[in-house]
Amino acid sequence: MKPTDTGGSKDGRGRVAAGRRSRRLVGGLRTRLVVTFVLVALVSAVTATALAYRDARTAVLQRTQNTAVNDLRKRVTTVAADFDLPPDHRSLSRFAAQVSDGIGARPVVARYQDLVAASGTLADTEGRISTELRAAVQTGRGTRFQRVMWRGEPYLTVGMPVTYADGDHRSSGLEVYVITDLRAERDDTAALLDSVRAGTAPVVLLAAVLALLSAGTVLRPVRKLNRATRELATGDLGSRVAVTGHDELADLARTFNETADALQASDAELRDQEAKARRFVADVSHELRTPLAAMTMVATVLEEDADQLPPDAARAARTVGAETARLARLVEDLMEISRFDAKAVRLNAAETDLADTVRASLALRGWTHHVRTRLPEGVRAVVDRRRIDVIVANLVGNALRHGAPPVTVTLGTVTGTDGEWLTLEVADHGPGLPPEARERVFDRFFKADAARTRSASDESGPGSGLGTAIALENARLHGGTIEVADGPEGGAVFTLRLPARRIEGDRA
Repeated sequence: MKPTDTGGSKDGRGRVAAGRRSRRLVGGLRTRLVVTFVLVALVSAVTATALAYRDARTAVLQRTQNTAVNDLRKRVTTVAADFDLPPDHRSLSRFAAQVSDGIGARPVVARYQDLVAASGTLADTEGRISTELRAAVQTGRGTRFQRVMWRGEPYLTVGMPVTYADGDHRSSGLEVYVITDLRAERDDTAALLDSVRAGTAPVVLLAAVLALLSAGTVLRPVRKLNRATRELATGDLGSRVAVTGHDELADLARTFNETADALQASDAELRDQEAKARRFVADVSHELRTPLAAMTMVATVLEEDADQLPPDAARAARTVGAETARLARLVEDLMEISRFDAKAVRLNAAETDLADTVRASLALRGWTHHVRTRLPEGVRAVVDRRRIDVIVANLVGNALRHGAPPVTVTLGTVTGTDGEWLTLEVADHGPGLPPEARERVFDRFFKADAARTRSASDESGPGSGLGTAIALENARLHGGTIEVADGPEGGAVFTLRLPARRIEGDRA
C-alpha cells in the first residue's frame, strides 16, 4: 500500500477588519495640513501592518502545512509497506506509534472502519479531527488538512487515506491523521505584529514633524502675503512681498506685487486728479468772488430802486438780486467745501452755552416765532460757536422749507456705552424722507425731491444744495455726527450728536 499524491484546501482564513470614525476638524491651514499628514501616515502604517501580518501568517502556516503533509506522506509510505490488513487494535496502535515516531512524535490517529488507535494517550481526539475532515478523507484520494481551534489553541490536522499499491489507487479503508500544534507559529506571527505596531508610533511622530516642517515652508509665504494684504487694505500701497522660487506661491506673490503696483499707480493718478479738481474749484470760487461782489452791489442798488421801475423791470431787478445772492452763497459754500477737502479747516473752540447759541441762531434769521424750542439751561460744551450756528441754520432751514409745522428744536444729553453725548434734535411734521433719500441726504448737491430745484443752505431762502454736507462736515470736525430718521408722528428728525468732552487742540 502507498499514500496518494496530495491536494490542498484551506478553511478558516484569517481576516483583519479596521474601522475609523471620521471627524470634521476645525482649525487653521497648519492644523489641517498636520492632521492630513498624520492621517496619511497612520493609514499607510496600519495598511502595511495588516498586509505584513497577513502575508507572514500565510507564509508560516503554509510552510508548516506543507511540512506536515510531506512528512506524513513519506512516513506512511514507509510504514504501510509492511502493514497487513485487516488490522487488529494492537497492530493498528503499533502502526500509529511507528508513524508518530518518524514525524517528531506528533500525535497520530489511525482508523480502520470502526477501529481507532492513537499514538500515546490523546484526550478528546475527536475534538481536533472534525467530521468534515473525515468525510473529505474517506471520499477523496488525496491528503486533506484543516486548521481548527481546540480549547482556545490552534491546531493543524492532516488526514490521508491509505491505498493499495496495485496501481488503481483503491482505498484500503485505512485512514491516518496527524495533529500539529500551531501555537509556536501563532506566537511568531503575533511577535511580528507587535513589532510592526511598535514601529507605527515613530512613523506617525515622524509624519507629524515632517508635516510641521512642510506647513511652515508652505505657510510662511502665505503669512507674508496675508500681512502685506492687510497693510495694503489699511492704505499702505507700498507694501510688497518678496518673490522666491518658481512655484505657485511665487506666482501668487508676483501677481500680488503687480496688482499692488497697478493699484498704487491708479491711486496716485486719482489723487493727482482730485487735487487738481480741488484746486480748480478753489481757484474758480476765489476768482468769482470779486465780480460777484460787484454784481451784488449793483443788484442791491437795483432792488432798492425796484419800486420806481416798471413792473417787468422791477420783477427782473428782484430776480437778478435773488439769483446773485444765491450765486454768492454757492461760491461761499464751494469755498468752504474746498477748505474741508484740503484739510485746511480749524476749530476756534471755546466753552459755550449751547442753548444761547441756538437761540441766537434762530433770532438772527427771524425764526424765533416759527420754531418751538426745548432748550434747558446749563448745557455747556467746548465748540466753535460759528460752526454750530451753521449746523443749526441748515437743519432748521431745511425743516421750515421742506417740512411742515410745528418745527421743534430739542437740546439734551444721552449716556451710552461709548460715553456721554450732547444731542440737538430738529423735528418737523412734514412728509418725511423716503429711505433712498435718507441714505443720500448728506451727499453734495443731492436733491431729495426730484421736482425741487433748490435746497436750503446755511441761510434762509434758496440755497446751493451743499448745506447738509457742510453741516455734517462741521459736526465731524467737532468729533460728532448728524443722524436722520423718521419722526414718531411723521416728518423727519435730524439729530446732531456731539461728545460731551473738551476738544484737545485744533482738528484739521
